[in-house]
Parts: sequence; C-alpha cells; structure tokens
Amino acid sequence: MKPTELLKAAAIAVLTSGLIVGCQQSSTDDMMTETAMEEECQGATPEVRNAIYAAKLKNARARNLGAEWEANAKIIEEAEQAAADCENVRAKILANKAEDAAAAAIAAMQAGETMAVEPADDGSSTAMAKDESPYIGGYLVVSGDNLWNISGQDTIYGDPYMWPLIYKANSGQIKDADLIFPGQYFYIPKAKGADRGAAIAHAKNRGAWTLGETEASDLDYLAQ
Repeated sequence: MKPTELLKAAAIAVLTSGLIVGCQQSSTDDMMTETAMEEECQGATPEVRNAIYAAKLKNARARNLGAEWEANAKIIEEAEQAAADCENVRAKILANKAEDAAAAAIAAMQAGETMAVEPADDGSSTAMAKDESPYIGGYLVVSGDNLWNISGQDTIYGDPYMWPLIYKANSGQIKDADLIFPGQYFYIPKAKGADRGAAIAHAKNRGAWTLGETEASDLDYLAQ
C-alpha cells in the first residue's frame, strides 16, 4: 500500500473514532441531563407546604363557621397538585388566594351577612345559600379538654367565647358547662349570626360559676 493510501486510511480511522466518541458523549450528556431534571423536581418547598397548610386551616375554620365558599376547596386542590408537579410559584399563589378567600368569607359571616358571596369564574359575585345542616361535625373529648379550649381551636371556631354554642347543642349530656369528661362526643353546631352573638354575649357576661353546679345564667341561656 502506498504511503498516501496509508495516511488516508489512518485519517478515516481517527475521524470515525471521533464520531463514535462524540455520539457516546452526547448520549451520556442527554442521560445526565434527564437524570438531573428528575432529581431536581422533589415536590413542594417548605414555604409552599406552609402556605397550603395555612389555607387549609383557614378554610376549615370558615367551614366550621358555616361560611365556606365551595370553590375554595377546589383552589386548594389545585395548589396541592401544582406543588406535586414542582410548580411552586403557582402553588403558592393559589394557596394564598384560598387563604385570603377563606378570611374574607369569615369576615363576611362575622359582619352578620346571611348569604355568603362567592367569586364566580368570570370575576363576578354570586350569592350562595348556606348548607341546611345545623352541624359542622363532631368532637371527641380527651383528657384536659374544656368547652373553652375546644371552641378556641382553629379547626372548630377559633374563638373560645363561642363555647356556649357547643354547650347548648349538647346540653342533654352536659350537666355543668364547666365539667366535661373524656370520651364524651359533642356535636359542633354552625355559628350562625344571632346564635353566635348570643353565645359570645353569654360567655362574656356569665358571672361567677362553681364547678359541679349548673349556674342560673347558663339555664337562662339554654332557655333562649
């Protein structure tokens, strides 16, 4: 074989090996990029998780007060899905929107409105009748509980002065409002306008009480 032919063969071999190496390197780079993208998406950040939790908590309180907007639960679900898809910015925006809406619903209820005004998809507002059920759920009493701290829980009313509502709804099994027992199961009524106001007024003006006795002021409240 002539020297020129040897040189051509050597050049072709070098070029071919370079292409193979290049292809292998490109394939490896693509695999590494895909792996990095998979590892990068790890769900919601702590900030987003906290925002979603706050929205759920505020919405639970609105629901317990009978002021929940139906669309709000869907917004929270969208926020959770966005967080799962690593769309953390969108998830936080949705969570904050849901929390603000729940706060607005609570404020509207506390202002004495009889209808909850819910934002529609087109930006307008629609009046929605509240659920006809008188209860938001139930509560199982545990050691250390009293009506004051049960009522004050964020998942109940978020206001300890509303404890008379629970007392009145369960007066058949509560002899003394100051004495409840672990294992008792109480129905938790919705806090509607006039009932809510009467409960708070009674709690703030109840007067002196004695453990184990039914106070006259409590009997007067039950008779209302």
